[in-house]
Amino acid sequence: MELLIFLIAIVMIGGLIVVPALRRMRGGRGAVQGAVRASDPQEYGFVPRERLDVRLPGPDRQLIDALEEVQARQDWQPAARLLALTDATSELRWQRVQTLAGAAAFELAQAPGQGGMWLRTWRVAAPEDPGAAAVHAEFLVRQALLDPSSQDFRMILEEARDVCHEAARLAPEDPVPHIIELGVARGLAYRQADFEELWTKVTKLAPHHMGAHLAALHYWCEKWHGSQDRADAFTHAAAASAPEKSLLPALPLFGVFEHLPEANLVRTLYRSEVIIKAIEGALYAVRQAPADHPVLPHVRHLLVFFLVRAERYAEALEQLRHVDGHVGAVPWSYGADPAAEYTVYRALAVAGWEGSGGTPATLPR
Repeated sequence: MELLIFLIAIVMIGGLIVVPALRRMRGGRGAVQGAVRASDPQEYGFVPRERLDVRLPGPDRQLIDALEEVQARQDWQPAARLLALTDATSELRWQRVQTLAGAAAFELAQAPGQGGMWLRTWRVAAPEDPGAAAVHAEFLVRQALLDPSSQDFRMILEEARDVCHEAARLAPEDPVPHIIELGVARGLAYRQADFEELWTKVTKLAPHHMGAHLAALHYWCEKWHGSQDRADAFTHAAAASAPEKSLLPALPLFGVFEHLPEANLVRTLYRSEVIIKAIEGALYAVRQAPADHPVLPHVRHLLVFFLVRAERYAEALEQLRHVDGHVGAVPWSYGADPAAEYTVYRALAVAGWEGSGGTPATLPR
């Protein structure tokens, strides 16, 4: 399956057709035709690759309108108004801060020294605006984590920490500044006691915040300052204590993803008991969570990845039906071209579905 994904990536990204290799997929010729058909996504109501939005995991029309106005006129005020009207205790505020900071970082990468000038202007023009401080802090964390080997890495994160504290002072009831500092803690290698003190601040304000748990998970992962066992303990404790309609039962799936082996030579890995339980927990969370939960698309995107790998294609297509059009989420955002990464898996889902005799008409709605 790993080889297959690589080969289909070549097909989708490079525009090549490698039919003999694709025929090794379960489902034979029908699966091959399914993979090729995914290049014409309208049969399934899918959005063409060139129109996929890499900024967000799911729709947020108010945010997109504000962001487009900001970028068109380099005017920070639409962003300020939007955040001022967004409930500080909602997960929507965290996501909007993330997206605005990501947009500024992207602009700066495209035009070094000039891009994202609206954020700098916003900070100068409205120094007491907690939204500006939060976006600035997240922007700095992203800049630092672009290159942890940089000699400026620690200096940028220390500045980010100062801005997080400033944002927290300006909005004491807002958990977002503390959540952003979780990223600082990861980069600056906070001692466990200091990290847990910070986590206490977060949970006091927002005990069941899915975005906060996703941010904290990285600290406990093996690649940062924890281990797979510690990460598992964190995710399972959160899932076990989750209230009704929470997305926290999906957290173990994110923990599994962060500890997948670099190269998988075991075909049954994605049908193992651990992964099946994590998938089922995420599916349960998706079914019970409010349809408008701002972090729900994040869970659906990760489910697509695991359901395709587990060859559960109908269920993968069900998740795709809800999120298609937006690809700003893990696992796609870890790649250099999120839209390409996403369309590879979308193609695999279609190929698997049609390889077992399914058609667009027979797909459950």
